[in-house]
Formats: sequence, C-alpha cells, structure tokens
Amino acid sequence: MFHVKLHGEDAMAREADEKLVTRRVILPRRVVEAPLRQVGKRLLMALFVMFLTVLLVYLDREGYHDNADGSVDLLDSVYYATVTLSTTGYGDIVPHSDSARVVNILLITPLRVLFLIILVGTTLEVLTERTREEWRLNRWRKNVRDHTVVVGFGTKGRSALLTLLATGLDKERVVVVDPSSKVIDAATAEGYTGVVGDATRSDVLLRAELQRARQIIIATQRDDTAVLVTLTARQLNRGAKIVAAVREEENAPLLRQSGADAVITSASAAGRLLGLSVLSPSAGTVMEDLIQQGSGLDLLERPVTKAEVGKGVRETDDLVVSVLRGHRLLPYDDPHASPLQATDRLIAIVRAASTAPPLPPTPRGSLG
Repeated sequence: MFHVKLHGEDAMAREADEKLVTRRVILPRRVVEAPLRQVGKRLLMALFVMFLTVLLVYLDREGYHDNADGSVDLLDSVYYATVTLSTTGYGDIVPHSDSARVVNILLITPLRVLFLIILVGTTLEVLTERTREEWRLNRWRKNVRDHTVVVGFGTKGRSALLTLLATGLDKERVVVVDPSSKVIDAATAEGYTGVVGDATRSDVLLRAELQRARQIIIATQRDDTAVLVTLTARQLNRGAKIVAAVREEENAPLLRQSGADAVITSASAAGRLLGLSVLSPSAGTVMEDLIQQGSGLDLLERPVTKAEVGKGVRETDDLVVSVLRGHRLLPYDDPHASPLQATDRLIAIVRAASTAPPLPPTPRGSLG
C-alpha cells in the first residue's frame, strides 16, 4: 500500500532543500556571439571612433593651438584625440578658431560620448539583456496557453516529448519543470521553456502557467512525488489532460484517484515488453516500433472521416484496433463497433510519416 509521509527529519530536510531551490522561469536560449568576438567588435568600433576624431582634428589642424610649439601635426592630432575621448583634457592643445570649436561641439563631443558608451558596453549590455529577458518573459506569460507542461526532464519525460514532437508539437508550446538547474539549462538549450523548482508546490506550477495548460505529463522518479504533483496540478487545472508515470503498479489506482487521466506503469510495461520479446523477439521489435512515434509504424488516435461514417471497422484504410465511442473503448471485433459513427475516434496502426529524432543523453539530477 502506498503512503505519503513527511515528518521529523524528512520534513526538515525537505524544507532546507526548498530554500536552496530558486523558483524561476527560464526561456529558451538565443544564439549569442562568443565573448572574444564581442570584445573584438567593440575594440574595432573604438578604434574607428578614434580614427574619425584624429581625422577631424588633423583636417582642421590650423584651428588648434599647441602650447608647446604653436603648431599641430599628425602626432599632436592623435594625442589630442586620445586625451579628448578619454575626457582627460590636459589643455595643452586647444581649439582656438571658430570652425574648430564648432567641430568640437557638433562632432567630437558626440564621438566622445560614443567612445565612453563603447567602453562601458559590457555593463550596458547586461542591463539591456536583463530588460530584454524581462520583456520576453512578460510577453511569454501573456501569450502562453493550451501548452504542454512536463514535470521531470529525465528519460521518461524526454521520450514523451520526442513522441509529441514527432506528431507536430511545437517546442515553443512546451514548459519543463525540474528542481535541477542543470537539467533546466539542458532543456532550454534544446529550445524548451524551463521552470526551476519543486513541482509539488503550487507556486512553481503557476510559474509554468499550468492553470492554462492543455496537457500535463508527470514523469518523476518517485511515486509519492508523482501523487503530490498530480493532486496539485488537478487542483490548479480541472480541464487539462494529465498523464502520469509510476514505477509500481500498486500505486496506479492512487494516481487515478488523485486526478490523472492515464497512468503508465513503467516497471510493468518494461517487464511485459521483456516477456513478449522472450516469447517472440520479432513481436517485441514490432511493439517497440509502435510506441516509438515517427518510425516504421505508428499507433495513433484519429477522428472518423466523412467517407468512413456508416462503414465497418475493417472497411477503413487503416488497421483499426479499437473504436472510442463516448467514454467506451470498443475492440475492433466488438459487434457494436460497426457501423462507425461520426463522433467516433479510431485507434489505428498507420505508416509513420517521418522519423523521430534520436533521444539525447539525460542530464544528471533529473526528476525522471
């Protein structure tokens, strides 16, 4: 029998762990230039500003006075540009003609400001990036809805996502929740939005905008965590489809009572596939192919087409294995399955349209 216990030292340890976890939303990473390249570009811009200032001074060198010898040559122009742009201003070379002073007011002063902006570009870029990320986050919160929330980005969670992606799901409509910042970094690097935090807490799930999600996948390592997440998720979103994975089959009924629409027992499912492969390796290969979306044969659910209404199950183009009528799942050989009705949905085996991408390695520290 399954029990959830949190008291004594376990509760204290849990509270300490939660304090270490930063609950935040991390949007998918954008491609940025390498640091050395950014520094190189800033250096070139600074040199260009310096060259332009030297050119302006040298072309109007007759309008400047050097306290040392009275005249201004190329070296003096470089010197004046350097001390002017750096705001040092020793005063040994000064503009004395009207044209030189106008050039200083209208051109060299803006160039000085631009030069300083380039010098402090790193600080400004950090501030700009923070502002941009805040704007992106606010925009994401405003627009995200009917998305998919995945709790646990381990092998199970990643495999489930790859299956959904093979059916056309957009990565921008996926939010991954995991307590490990390294795991979330890996998720955002792959193009998903990530939330760092404990998914058993409602404030973490609210950061993932779970209350507006269409479907929720719970792929945690522990069954008790899956129960708590399911209870919290169902409280926040009454209409979303919740699919949860558990390790032990005896805990599956509790997941359903907690609000899960479907429960997958990972240990039992793997065991059945192993047993089938012992009896018939070929049958095991076919079953593995069916559950791997986008490769070979696919098992999918689709609506009945207008041309199929009124026909028998075996008269369809696809190999139908079950008919979903209302809340009843009818086997293909059930006499009530035929004729097909317009509101029916078919569970059929079809040829895969594309090949699913390979499963990336699982980062350490993941929930699932």
